[in-house]
Amino acid sequence: MSATIVAKDLAAGHGDRALFSGLDLVVAPGDVVGLVGVNGAGKSTLMRILAGLLPPEHGAVRLSPPSATVGYLPQERERRADETVAAFLARRTGVAGAQRALDAATEGLVEGRPGADDDYAAALERWLALGGADLEDRAAEVVADLGLEVSLDRPMTALSGGQAARAGMASLLLSRYDVFLLDEPTNDLDLDGLERLERFVSGLRAGTVLVSHDREFLARTANRIVELDLAQQRIRAYGGGYESYLAEREVARRHAREEYEEYADTVADLKARALKQRNWMEKGVKNARRKATDGDKIGRNFRVEATEKQAAKARQTEKLIERMEVVEEPRKEWELRMEIAVAPRAGAVVATLREAVVRRGAFTLGPVDLQVGWAERVAITGANGSGKSTLLAALLGRLPLDGGQASLGPGVVVGEVDQARGLFLGEEPLLEAFASAAGGMVPADVRTLLAKFGLRAAHVLRPAGTLSPGERTRAALALLQARGVNLLVLDEPTNHLDLPAIEQLESALASYPGTLLLVTHDRRMLEAVHTARRLHVEDGKVTEL
Repeated sequence: MSATIVAKDLAAGHGDRALFSGLDLVVAPGDVVGLVGVNGAGKSTLMRILAGLLPPEHGAVRLSPPSATVGYLPQERERRADETVAAFLARRTGVAGAQRALDAATEGLVEGRPGADDDYAAALERWLALGGADLEDRAAEVVADLGLEVSLDRPMTALSGGQAARAGMASLLLSRYDVFLLDEPTNDLDLDGLERLERFVSGLRAGTVLVSHDREFLARTANRIVELDLAQQRIRAYGGGYESYLAEREVARRHAREEYEEYADTVADLKARALKQRNWMEKGVKNARRKATDGDKIGRNFRVEATEKQAAKARQTEKLIERMEVVEEPRKEWELRMEIAVAPRAGAVVATLREAVVRRGAFTLGPVDLQVGWAERVAITGANGSGKSTLLAALLGRLPLDGGQASLGPGVVVGEVDQARGLFLGEEPLLEAFASAAGGMVPADVRTLLAKFGLRAAHVLRPAGTLSPGERTRAALALLQARGVNLLVLDEPTNHLDLPAIEQLESALASYPGTLLLVTHDRRMLEAVHTARRLHVEDGKVTEL
């Protein structure tokens, strides 16, 4: 079914804090709208409003036709304890909900309720449209194609991180919605998953709105960009793809600054002219009073007339200023300016694995022989579930080996941003959790540092575990600035970070002189960050490319 979703004059906020207002958006079949903006700009809020899960503070969302199906697929943060892979796929594709509605309609048909025939027909049509009739067969085929070699009856909580990412990918490929709302679909996907997702989105006939911080993914899929500009409190729509958006935004920002500066200069010149005219007028009044006793009536009248002319000119100039259309100064955007504090140099050898073997159930990493030297910059790539995070844990000595040896060099100080952002998951307030992790920083210094990373008073007293993934990532990055490190370990650091923060992280890495271990599927980061070595992990085997 072809469907269009129309949002008119939407407004939303958190408490007294406005996120956006006056937002108009039309998503027609074939549109792929990339929704961008800094963390906290309201992207996920807008997606939930479009999905009908959250009422807007103002405005309305209309679906045409009203019976069309909208699939809101947020990035799953938790796996449900009682949910199998099959149940997960049924829920994410909307088939589970459609099945419940069909069961209720069937019951009504059996009981002879008024209007049961129409209810049953509508429920059946929806169930069929979402792919309920052949979901089981298609699921088995898609799961096998993705290499998810687990039973569909297996609990989701029993899957590894890589397997869970593949299950999430499968739920997308199996979906048959009329409108797709995809919130961070690229997080935790490996390169193969990203390519599959790109093909899926590019091949959709349905209208799609997606939020992603993967710049390459946006460049390859989006044909329109909508920017939620939190600093300016404006919504800007850009035709064309992501690269066109970047170019147009830069031109628009430059023009806005030039327009304001021209306005400000004009106003300043007019005010200076009015002030000079007022001064001349006052000087003329004084002269007229001083010479009022002389007998030169003609001269006195001339001086009075000149003074009145100056006063009229001043009033005319002031009215000209009032009639000018005011150009507001573009508000400066908050910008993360990140540095990585460096500990004193470690020895020549930073980390070593010798014939190292790690076994986790049926998975085996190794044997691995690897040595990382001082100031080496190493990129680690591989598919989800191949063993990248296991390799990092073994190198850092966090994981007991089933064979071989692991050692860190003398003087090594590790700074880490891990996939789970595990330091900030508890009930302890962020202020206390950060101070403890930073080695006892005083609260005032913690507040100042976190504010530089966009974490202000509203964040620091909240339990750390209630922060969004993006906020926890910012806290982890702030920690790198709070304490000196000489071995920097980044495991998927761009997950949940907004685009300006990713660019700042890349800039900080360019000037970081210590040792770097970088695991990322962000293709643009791999290009932007200089690395001298690249390790590839596949099925527990490590090779140097």
